[in-house]
Amino acid sequence: MSEQSDVTLVIPGRNCAVTLRRCLDSVVPLQERGELREIIFVNDGSTDETGAIAAEYPITVLKGEGCGPGHARNLGWRAASTELIWFIDSDCVAEPDALQKLLPHLQNTDVAGVGGSYANLFPDSLLATLIHEEIVSRHLRMPEDVNFLATFNVLYTRQVLQETGGFDETLKLAQDAELAYRICQSGYRLKFEISSRVGHHHPTRLYRYLRTQARQGYYRVLLFRKHPNRVGGDSYAGIADYIQPPLALIAVPALFLLAFPTVRWVALIPAFILILLPARVAVGTSRRAGLRMAMYVPFAAVRAFFRGIGLLQGLLSSPGPNPTMPNNKLNENAEMEAATADERMRASLSAAHSCDQPKRGTF
Repeated sequence: MSEQSDVTLVIPGRNCAVTLRRCLDSVVPLQERGELREIIFVNDGSTDETGAIAAEYPITVLKGEGCGPGHARNLGWRAASTELIWFIDSDCVAEPDALQKLLPHLQNTDVAGVGGSYANLFPDSLLATLIHEEIVSRHLRMPEDVNFLATFNVLYTRQVLQETGGFDETLKLAQDAELAYRICQSGYRLKFEISSRVGHHHPTRLYRYLRTQARQGYYRVLLFRKHPNRVGGDSYAGIADYIQPPLALIAVPALFLLAFPTVRWVALIPAFILILLPARVAVGTSRRAGLRMAMYVPFAAVRAFFRGIGLLQGLLSSPGPNPTMPNNKLNENAEMEAATADERMRASLSAAHSCDQPKRGTF
């Protein structure tokens, strides 16, 4: 590139030594070619070899405080000097043209951000394939103009991050959706470019993934408390997705009705709907991934139950403050409450399976 790039890449990470090297190997060449002015890695309180690995590369390393991905991303973009901020995750591997396919969308002054899609780095894993094919099926349905963008591959203008205050640090999960919602409410447009891809280390351990999904359910409640108008869905997920966790919670106790012949049919209604909804995804994705996508139906049902557990815990938690800007005194108090609630959530899940000890973690 003949001119100095006006893009900074921000990568947050905590205990991501397993994936970080491959991630940085994919983006440092972009910096060397002048497509990136700077790469900022925010080491958010890692206790493994993450810091040592990051120090091997010609990048800027910032020390986070272990406050979560929202705080780490805010720390990163605020330290940047460019007008465009590209975010990817530390368990992602950027394809060589991923950034270049995002940039043209920001030539319109009313467009504040653009996001891309995924590639699957574990195609031989059944779990990773089920997760990936579902995501791709959603991406294929998304229009170019969207109201949701995820942070695994997203390019934002510095101006919109400053105007909105950046990521809501009280949300340990779903802070990417929350930011996208606020940006749209501010009158800006968001774009989606499916041809821009980063490879992702999708989960390959089922219970660890399900624990994360329970947390997703919990933070989805907190997200909807802030944005109740999004309960019906957004560009990525709709009402058919959101009703599955409650259905799963209903389906389990409803099975006791099988003991009563006169109402036995009632017990099967939530289970039937719970099977029917993901069946269309299984059929559609089987053309790309083969017959193994038939496993998506039971997989989605089990996942819905874990999300439902998190959702229930979220509903039972104290609503607390609802700040509109991520950096004020009210938000500091809310963040402390959210962190405490998150620890309770983790503790309850760990108590159920205390033998499950994750060895690595990434945002």
